[in-house]
Order: sequence, then C-alpha cells, then structure tokens
Amino acid sequence: MLPDRPGTYVLILRLPRSATITVGRLGCFQFQAGWYAYTGSALGPGGLAARVARHLREPKLLRWHVDYLRAHAQPVEVWYTEGHRRRECAWAATLSALPGASIPVPRFGASDCNCPAHLTHFAAPPDLAAFARAVGEAVSQETLNV
Repeated sequence: MLPDRPGTYVLILRLPRSATITVGRLGCFQFQAGWYAYTGSALGPGGLAARVARHLREPKLLRWHVDYLRAHAQPVEVWYTEGHRRRECAWAATLSALPGASIPVPRFGASDCNCPAHLTHFAAPPDLAAFARAVGEAVSQETLNV
C-alpha cells in the first residue's frame, strides 16, 4: 500500500502491442510495444497514494500526458521514495541513461520543466536495482494488481 505522504514515483506500464496514440496538444505518436517508465511527483494532498490512485482510475478525464498512454497500457508497478525533495527531473534523466532506454516522445510529461521527457521506453522490463544504484538511494516498489 502506497503511503499518503509526499514523494517521487515511477509508474511502470506495459504496452502489449504497438499503438498510435494522440497525446493531447503534443500530437500523435507511434508507441512501440514494451515497457514504459513515467516519472512524476506527488507533493500535494494525499501524497503518493492519491496521485498513483488517480493514474489507476478508469475512466477519467484525460488531463496529463500519461493519461493518454494509460488508456492503452497496463500499470504493472510503481517505484517510489518519500519526501518533499523534488527528484522528478533527476529520476527521469537517470531512467533515460539506463541500458536499453529510449525517449519515445520528446517533452512527454515535461511541460513544466526543461527535461527532454519524463517518459522512458524499454523493450524489456526496467531494472529497479540498477535504477536505485544509479540514483544512489533506497527506492521502494509496489506491485499493482489492476
């Protein structure tokens, strides 16, 4: 169970087959089958539990870039750490530097910062242990049964 405290998270999604998806005003993109890691922060009321619950809820108003992908992809797990420190941009950069990583859509999830994107694609499931070593801190994991 995710904590109701603030933190940073990575939502791991699986897209079983390639799909063309319109992502709000960003436009229409081809998403390859595979695994997607979306990095976000949950600093508002309800913290991590509330933010991730919103990502899992269906149907919902398509508000954030990830909502458009989420309509096609299955949430598998969430990686997170608690705290008020803003880790979102550093975590997104770390994910995109892992072996096998690619940025599928420029600026995805990064409209309020200067990051290349907050979404990373992997052909195989990303490795939590490698990610935690790269960010240099403990990262918790919650498996999602959606």
